Amino acid sequence: MWASSILLALRAIRRNLLRSFLTVLGIVIGVAAVITMVTVGNGATQAVRDQISSLGSNLLQVRPGQRLGPGLNTAGAPPFKEADVEAISAQIGGLKAVAPEVRSAVTVVANGKNWSTTVTGSINAYFVTNNWNLAAGRVFSDEEQTAGAAVCVIGATVQRELFGASSNPLGEQLRVKSFSCQIVGLLAPKGQAAMGIDQDDTVIVPLRTAQRRVTGSTKINTLLISMQEGADSARITAKLTALLRDRRKLAEGTDNNFNVLDTAQIAQTLSGTTALMTSLLGAVAAVSLLVGGIGIMNIMLVSVTERTREIGVRLAIGALAREVLLQFLVEAVVLSSLGGLVGIFLATLASLGITALMGVPYLFNPGVNLLAFAFSAAIGVIFGYFPARRAAQLDPIEALRHE
Repeated sequence: MWASSILLALRAIRRNLLRSFLTVLGIVIGVAAVITMVTVGNGATQAVRDQISSLGSNLLQVRPGQRLGPGLNTAGAPPFKEADVEAISAQIGGLKAVAPEVRSAVTVVANGKNWSTTVTGSINAYFVTNNWNLAAGRVFSDEEQTAGAAVCVIGATVQRELFGASSNPLGEQLRVKSFSCQIVGLLAPKGQAAMGIDQDDTVIVPLRTAQRRVTGSTKINTLLISMQEGADSARITAKLTALLRDRRKLAEGTDNNFNVLDTAQIAQTLSGTTALMTSLLGAVAAVSLLVGGIGIMNIMLVSVTERTREIGVRLAIGALAREVLLQFLVEAVVLSSLGGLVGIFLATLASLGITALMGVPYLFNPGVNLLAFAFSAAIGVIFGYFPARRAAQLDPIEALRHE
């Protein structure tokens, strides 16, 4: 019976091919929109997580001032000292590395070319806190860090712009402001971080080299603290806050003149926001599935009216009411299921194109695809039942008289 019902449904669809296509168009659009929105949203969420994690592993960033972002209040907030780095490393457990950081925007010159970039002064722990790997060369030696030697490690963007992507600039001289430094290491590419910042556009020199020859100051405006895997960030943040308050001699009851930023919390917040927007967009797109279901019900009612004499003949020669109901119900389900399959195919193509255009990963989610298909089939059952029931309840005599 099921096989016969499916064959009858396919024949009915083929007889009115254009009308059938227009009928399932709403289902196609609905399924494609839901899957595309969810897939692109999941890719954007993963991209946010990857960008935040690329900043550092379990990273805490400590800066002077009471808040971050626009209007940063640094009035009266003293910078940090190298002794703060040593105290944090010695007195707080569960840490992987602690690194000071000073930055300055400069123009560097090499190989007859110049390039505007950012020079960062720090110690070797900086490569750990920021998840930097070397593509070639080495990091700084202890003697170079202590003496503030004129050596540097450059990012992939600086290498490409000044020497060419396929070159090997190790041992070459790079002019930074008024001094030249020898390139001793090349950083492995990282790509863009949050807000479109190119992480590979950087030159790293020893902390004391930057203080003496770039910034002209011993001020340290950022501390980078990488926690061990599984460490309790809330506990470490509390201990860090207490230690810095003591070292900065802040009286009880006074506000902190520094702020601690946990990148894991930022990643969680941003991921939650993008996931919420994905759910919202998916829900809005799902409305078109209901519209498609209404279209199926409308066309099936028209089909019942057009085929009233056919239904009468079937009932007159012994067909049961449930068999007529099954015929029209299967036809509605076949229509909606075909729309679901076409929608999944179009959603896959659209998702691949949009994720490539946006530069986010394409994450195939079989659960979403199966759920969308099941929902499209359910639409056929729900909106096809009323027309099918109406067909099954026709009086055979009246149906045969229908013109």
